[in-house]
Amino acid sequence: MSDTDTAPSERSDAPPPARNPARAVALVVVALLILLAVVYALSDRLAPSSSRGIVSAHVVQIAPRVSGEVTRVAVEDDAFVEAGDVLFTLDPRPFDLAVQQAEANLAQATQGVEASSASLIAAQAAVTQARTALDTTRAEAERTFRLEERGIASTAQGDSARGAVADTEARLQSAQANLDSARSQLGPEGAKNPAIAAAQVALERAQYDLASTTLRAPHDGVVTNVTLSEGQFIGAGNPGLTFIDANAAWVTVDLRENQLQNVDAGDPARLLFDAAPGEIFDGRVQSIAWGINPGRTAQGGLVVNQPSNRWFEPARRIPVRIEMEGGLDAWPRRTRVGGKVHTVILTEGPSNPVAMLVRGLQRLRSLTSFLH
Repeated sequence: MSDTDTAPSERSDAPPPARNPARAVALVVVALLILLAVVYALSDRLAPSSSRGIVSAHVVQIAPRVSGEVTRVAVEDDAFVEAGDVLFTLDPRPFDLAVQQAEANLAQATQGVEASSASLIAAQAAVTQARTALDTTRAEAERTFRLEERGIASTAQGDSARGAVADTEARLQSAQANLDSARSQLGPEGAKNPAIAAAQVALERAQYDLASTTLRAPHDGVVTNVTLSEGQFIGAGNPGLTFIDANAAWVTVDLRENQLQNVDAGDPARLLFDAAPGEIFDGRVQSIAWGINPGRTAQGGLVVNQPSNRWFEPARRIPVRIEMEGGLDAWPRRTRVGGKVHTVILTEGPSNPVAMLVRGLQRLRSLTSFLH
């Protein structure tokens, strides 16, 4: 038999070529990548999350409205203070002398009419004190009313603030009535005397400057970055310390614009603080910022073009404000302003599979947060 007759038989008995395993691995990898992309896109819409959250609060730099030498620093750095506590005082002597000068000027102005300036001076001091107290009480009350509207402050706290405002308003009205009575004692000629009116204004300004030498805590909070010392001269408007409001704190989290498609005020959120590893807290979306500064500049009256050397422009991030459920009592004790917070917003509730997956990953993250 020839070689040509046996060749087909030999070829038919040869084993089939082995399958390439790399193809199957590639298909699995591609399928996983597609699945991850789908889950990623769905999570951005059903349970957007970010580790860029920070603890925020009202931070105010306390500065005197008058210049003077610091005679007393009544607080230490990082100390807790209550509303009305003295923070620091300035030397009152120059302002006390200014008050005495204003009183003398008023007395001189009233010499032309047959009346004493003593009752007028006392009545004017009472009005200045009552007006200063009313300004402080109103500022504190307005803050309480805002917290009450968001459910952070109780109705009882709001009623107490309204009562305090009404009480200080009544005191101011009483002091103003006494001042009007003292003015009426000057008679028709004295009540309309421009010299007396100018002297009264100067006296009230001097009394207000004197009262401004004592700086008090606007409400409960913490003082930090105290840079004052006794004997130091501080100018009007120059900050002497930083005040952090203890009754108004929230979480600010930056989300990409495409993560905000389903986010609305009132959506539930879950918060993981680096300061409290292993614990997850409940929150709620309070608001979404209406704008950010993209960093555009102007020169010569025209917007400067910003050339980019990147293939892809980075996503813009919009701040979202989240408040704790349960108010201030629910905050972790070790939380500090500026602390890091991992946030998950459940736009469609906690029951859908994607939200459950994201919540599970956050729970796992809370356990690993003990290590870093």
